[in-house]
Amino acid sequence: MNDPRRIIRSYYLRFICLQGDPEFLARGTAIGVFIGITPTIPLHTVLVIIISYIFRASKIAALLGSFAVSNPITFFFQYYFSWRLGTWLTGKDLSWDQISAVLETLTSHLGFKAGMSALAGLGWDTIVVMVLGGCVLAFPFALLSYILSLRFFSMVRKRRKKRDLNS
Repeated sequence: MNDPRRIIRSYYLRFICLQGDPEFLARGTAIGVFIGITPTIPLHTVLVIIISYIFRASKIAALLGSFAVSNPITFFFQYYFSWRLGTWLTGKDLSWDQISAVLETLTSHLGFKAGMSALAGLGWDTIVVMVLGGCVLAFPFALLSYILSLRFFSMVRKRRKKRDLNS
């Protein structure tokens, strides 16, 4: 298994290399974190690109943000808490076994078609519960990522300007 410090450093270096206005980059990062936390795994990339385009945000920062928070370590927790929040908010009584089976299919690397078939088998009530719960779960993380990434990208920009002036 990869060393977590190397993974974090890799993402740090990727974010540092991004060019653009800090606001533009922070919006993208927040969108990516939001979508990455929602239980929409087979559609993350498509959703990130579309929503980044609509909100005029960095698509690359959004993709990086999504990849950073959506991984095999976090899938279970994201789906579990989305399920818990969604059932609490809607009052629907959904079985975790059904959600768990779909999650297994999504993480088994069977491909996009198998993932979409598994999601289609859930039914609208389950999808509504999961997406609603996922959005509620994702919102505070997206807001926090916006604030932190805005500070981060502003700091990177100041360092670049300072370095350019000293060159």
